[in-house]
Amino acid sequence: MSIFDIPKIDGHCHVLDPAHFAYGADIPYHPTGQEIGTADYFQHVLDAYGVRYALLVGPNSGYGNDNRCLLDAIARGQGRFKGIAVVPANTSTAELQDLQVQGIVGIAFNAALHGFAYYQDIGPLLARLAVLGMWAQFQVSKDLLLDFLPMIEASGVQVMIDHCGRPDLADGPDAPGLRALLHLGESGRAVIKLSGFAKFSHQAYPFDDARAHVRRVLDAFGPQRCIWASDWPYLRAPYRLDYGTLLRLTEQWFSPDEVRQMMWDAPAKLLGW
Repeated sequence: MSIFDIPKIDGHCHVLDPAHFAYGADIPYHPTGQEIGTADYFQHVLDAYGVRYALLVGPNSGYGNDNRCLLDAIARGQGRFKGIAVVPANTSTAELQDLQVQGIVGIAFNAALHGFAYYQDIGPLLARLAVLGMWAQFQVSKDLLLDFLPMIEASGVQVMIDHCGRPDLADGPDAPGLRALLHLGESGRAVIKLSGFAKFSHQAYPFDDARAHVRRVLDAFGPQRCIWASDWPYLRAPYRLDYGTLLRLTEQWFSPDEVRQMMWDAPAKLLGW
């Protein structure tokens, strides 16, 4: 059976609809053109590729801490979507609970964009997420994960790592950040998204130089704690990317059992579908 025919969950994607939800004037980057993807259009994309559910992530680009477009998409999806929101560090337990009621399952921390200093005071927020059973989703790059590990361990929060940890492949397999990532996976305390290859590969599709790293990640975390994701609609992509070619690449890189686990079993269990 083709990968296009099996049931799937997309673990990382965005919706952007500036015609109905204006970008923030203070946000440096405003996605345009084919970077824009509305909730209604995205449902057509999912239908075309046999994807039943999707985890929407609030984009720092365009919206920052404004989650209106994300929450509207979840409501429109009538159970098809759940969300990862972006919030300030001082967000209260009551505010987090209100987001939970609206389908938000976690909060995103994009250190690859903002750096560690921007998030150095999120320890209490991580503790509140832990109490509520919500995810702390980290997008790091190179060795940034090392800076967050003390807060992660102190809070006990459940952690989701974006885009294979975004290593610098030129640093090699013994880079401190990569060793920390693999140790986190082996501990069983985190989940990782197998996605975003274009964000760390030094080559164009089919990202041959990234394949060994992705396999190390899969082996360390185990397919039961790996989630496939498209990263649609490919914000700030260095060149054109397409949903179908990424699905085909997944079919080539992984066994049918691994594909089933990362595309359905793991996200369905971990995210509550």
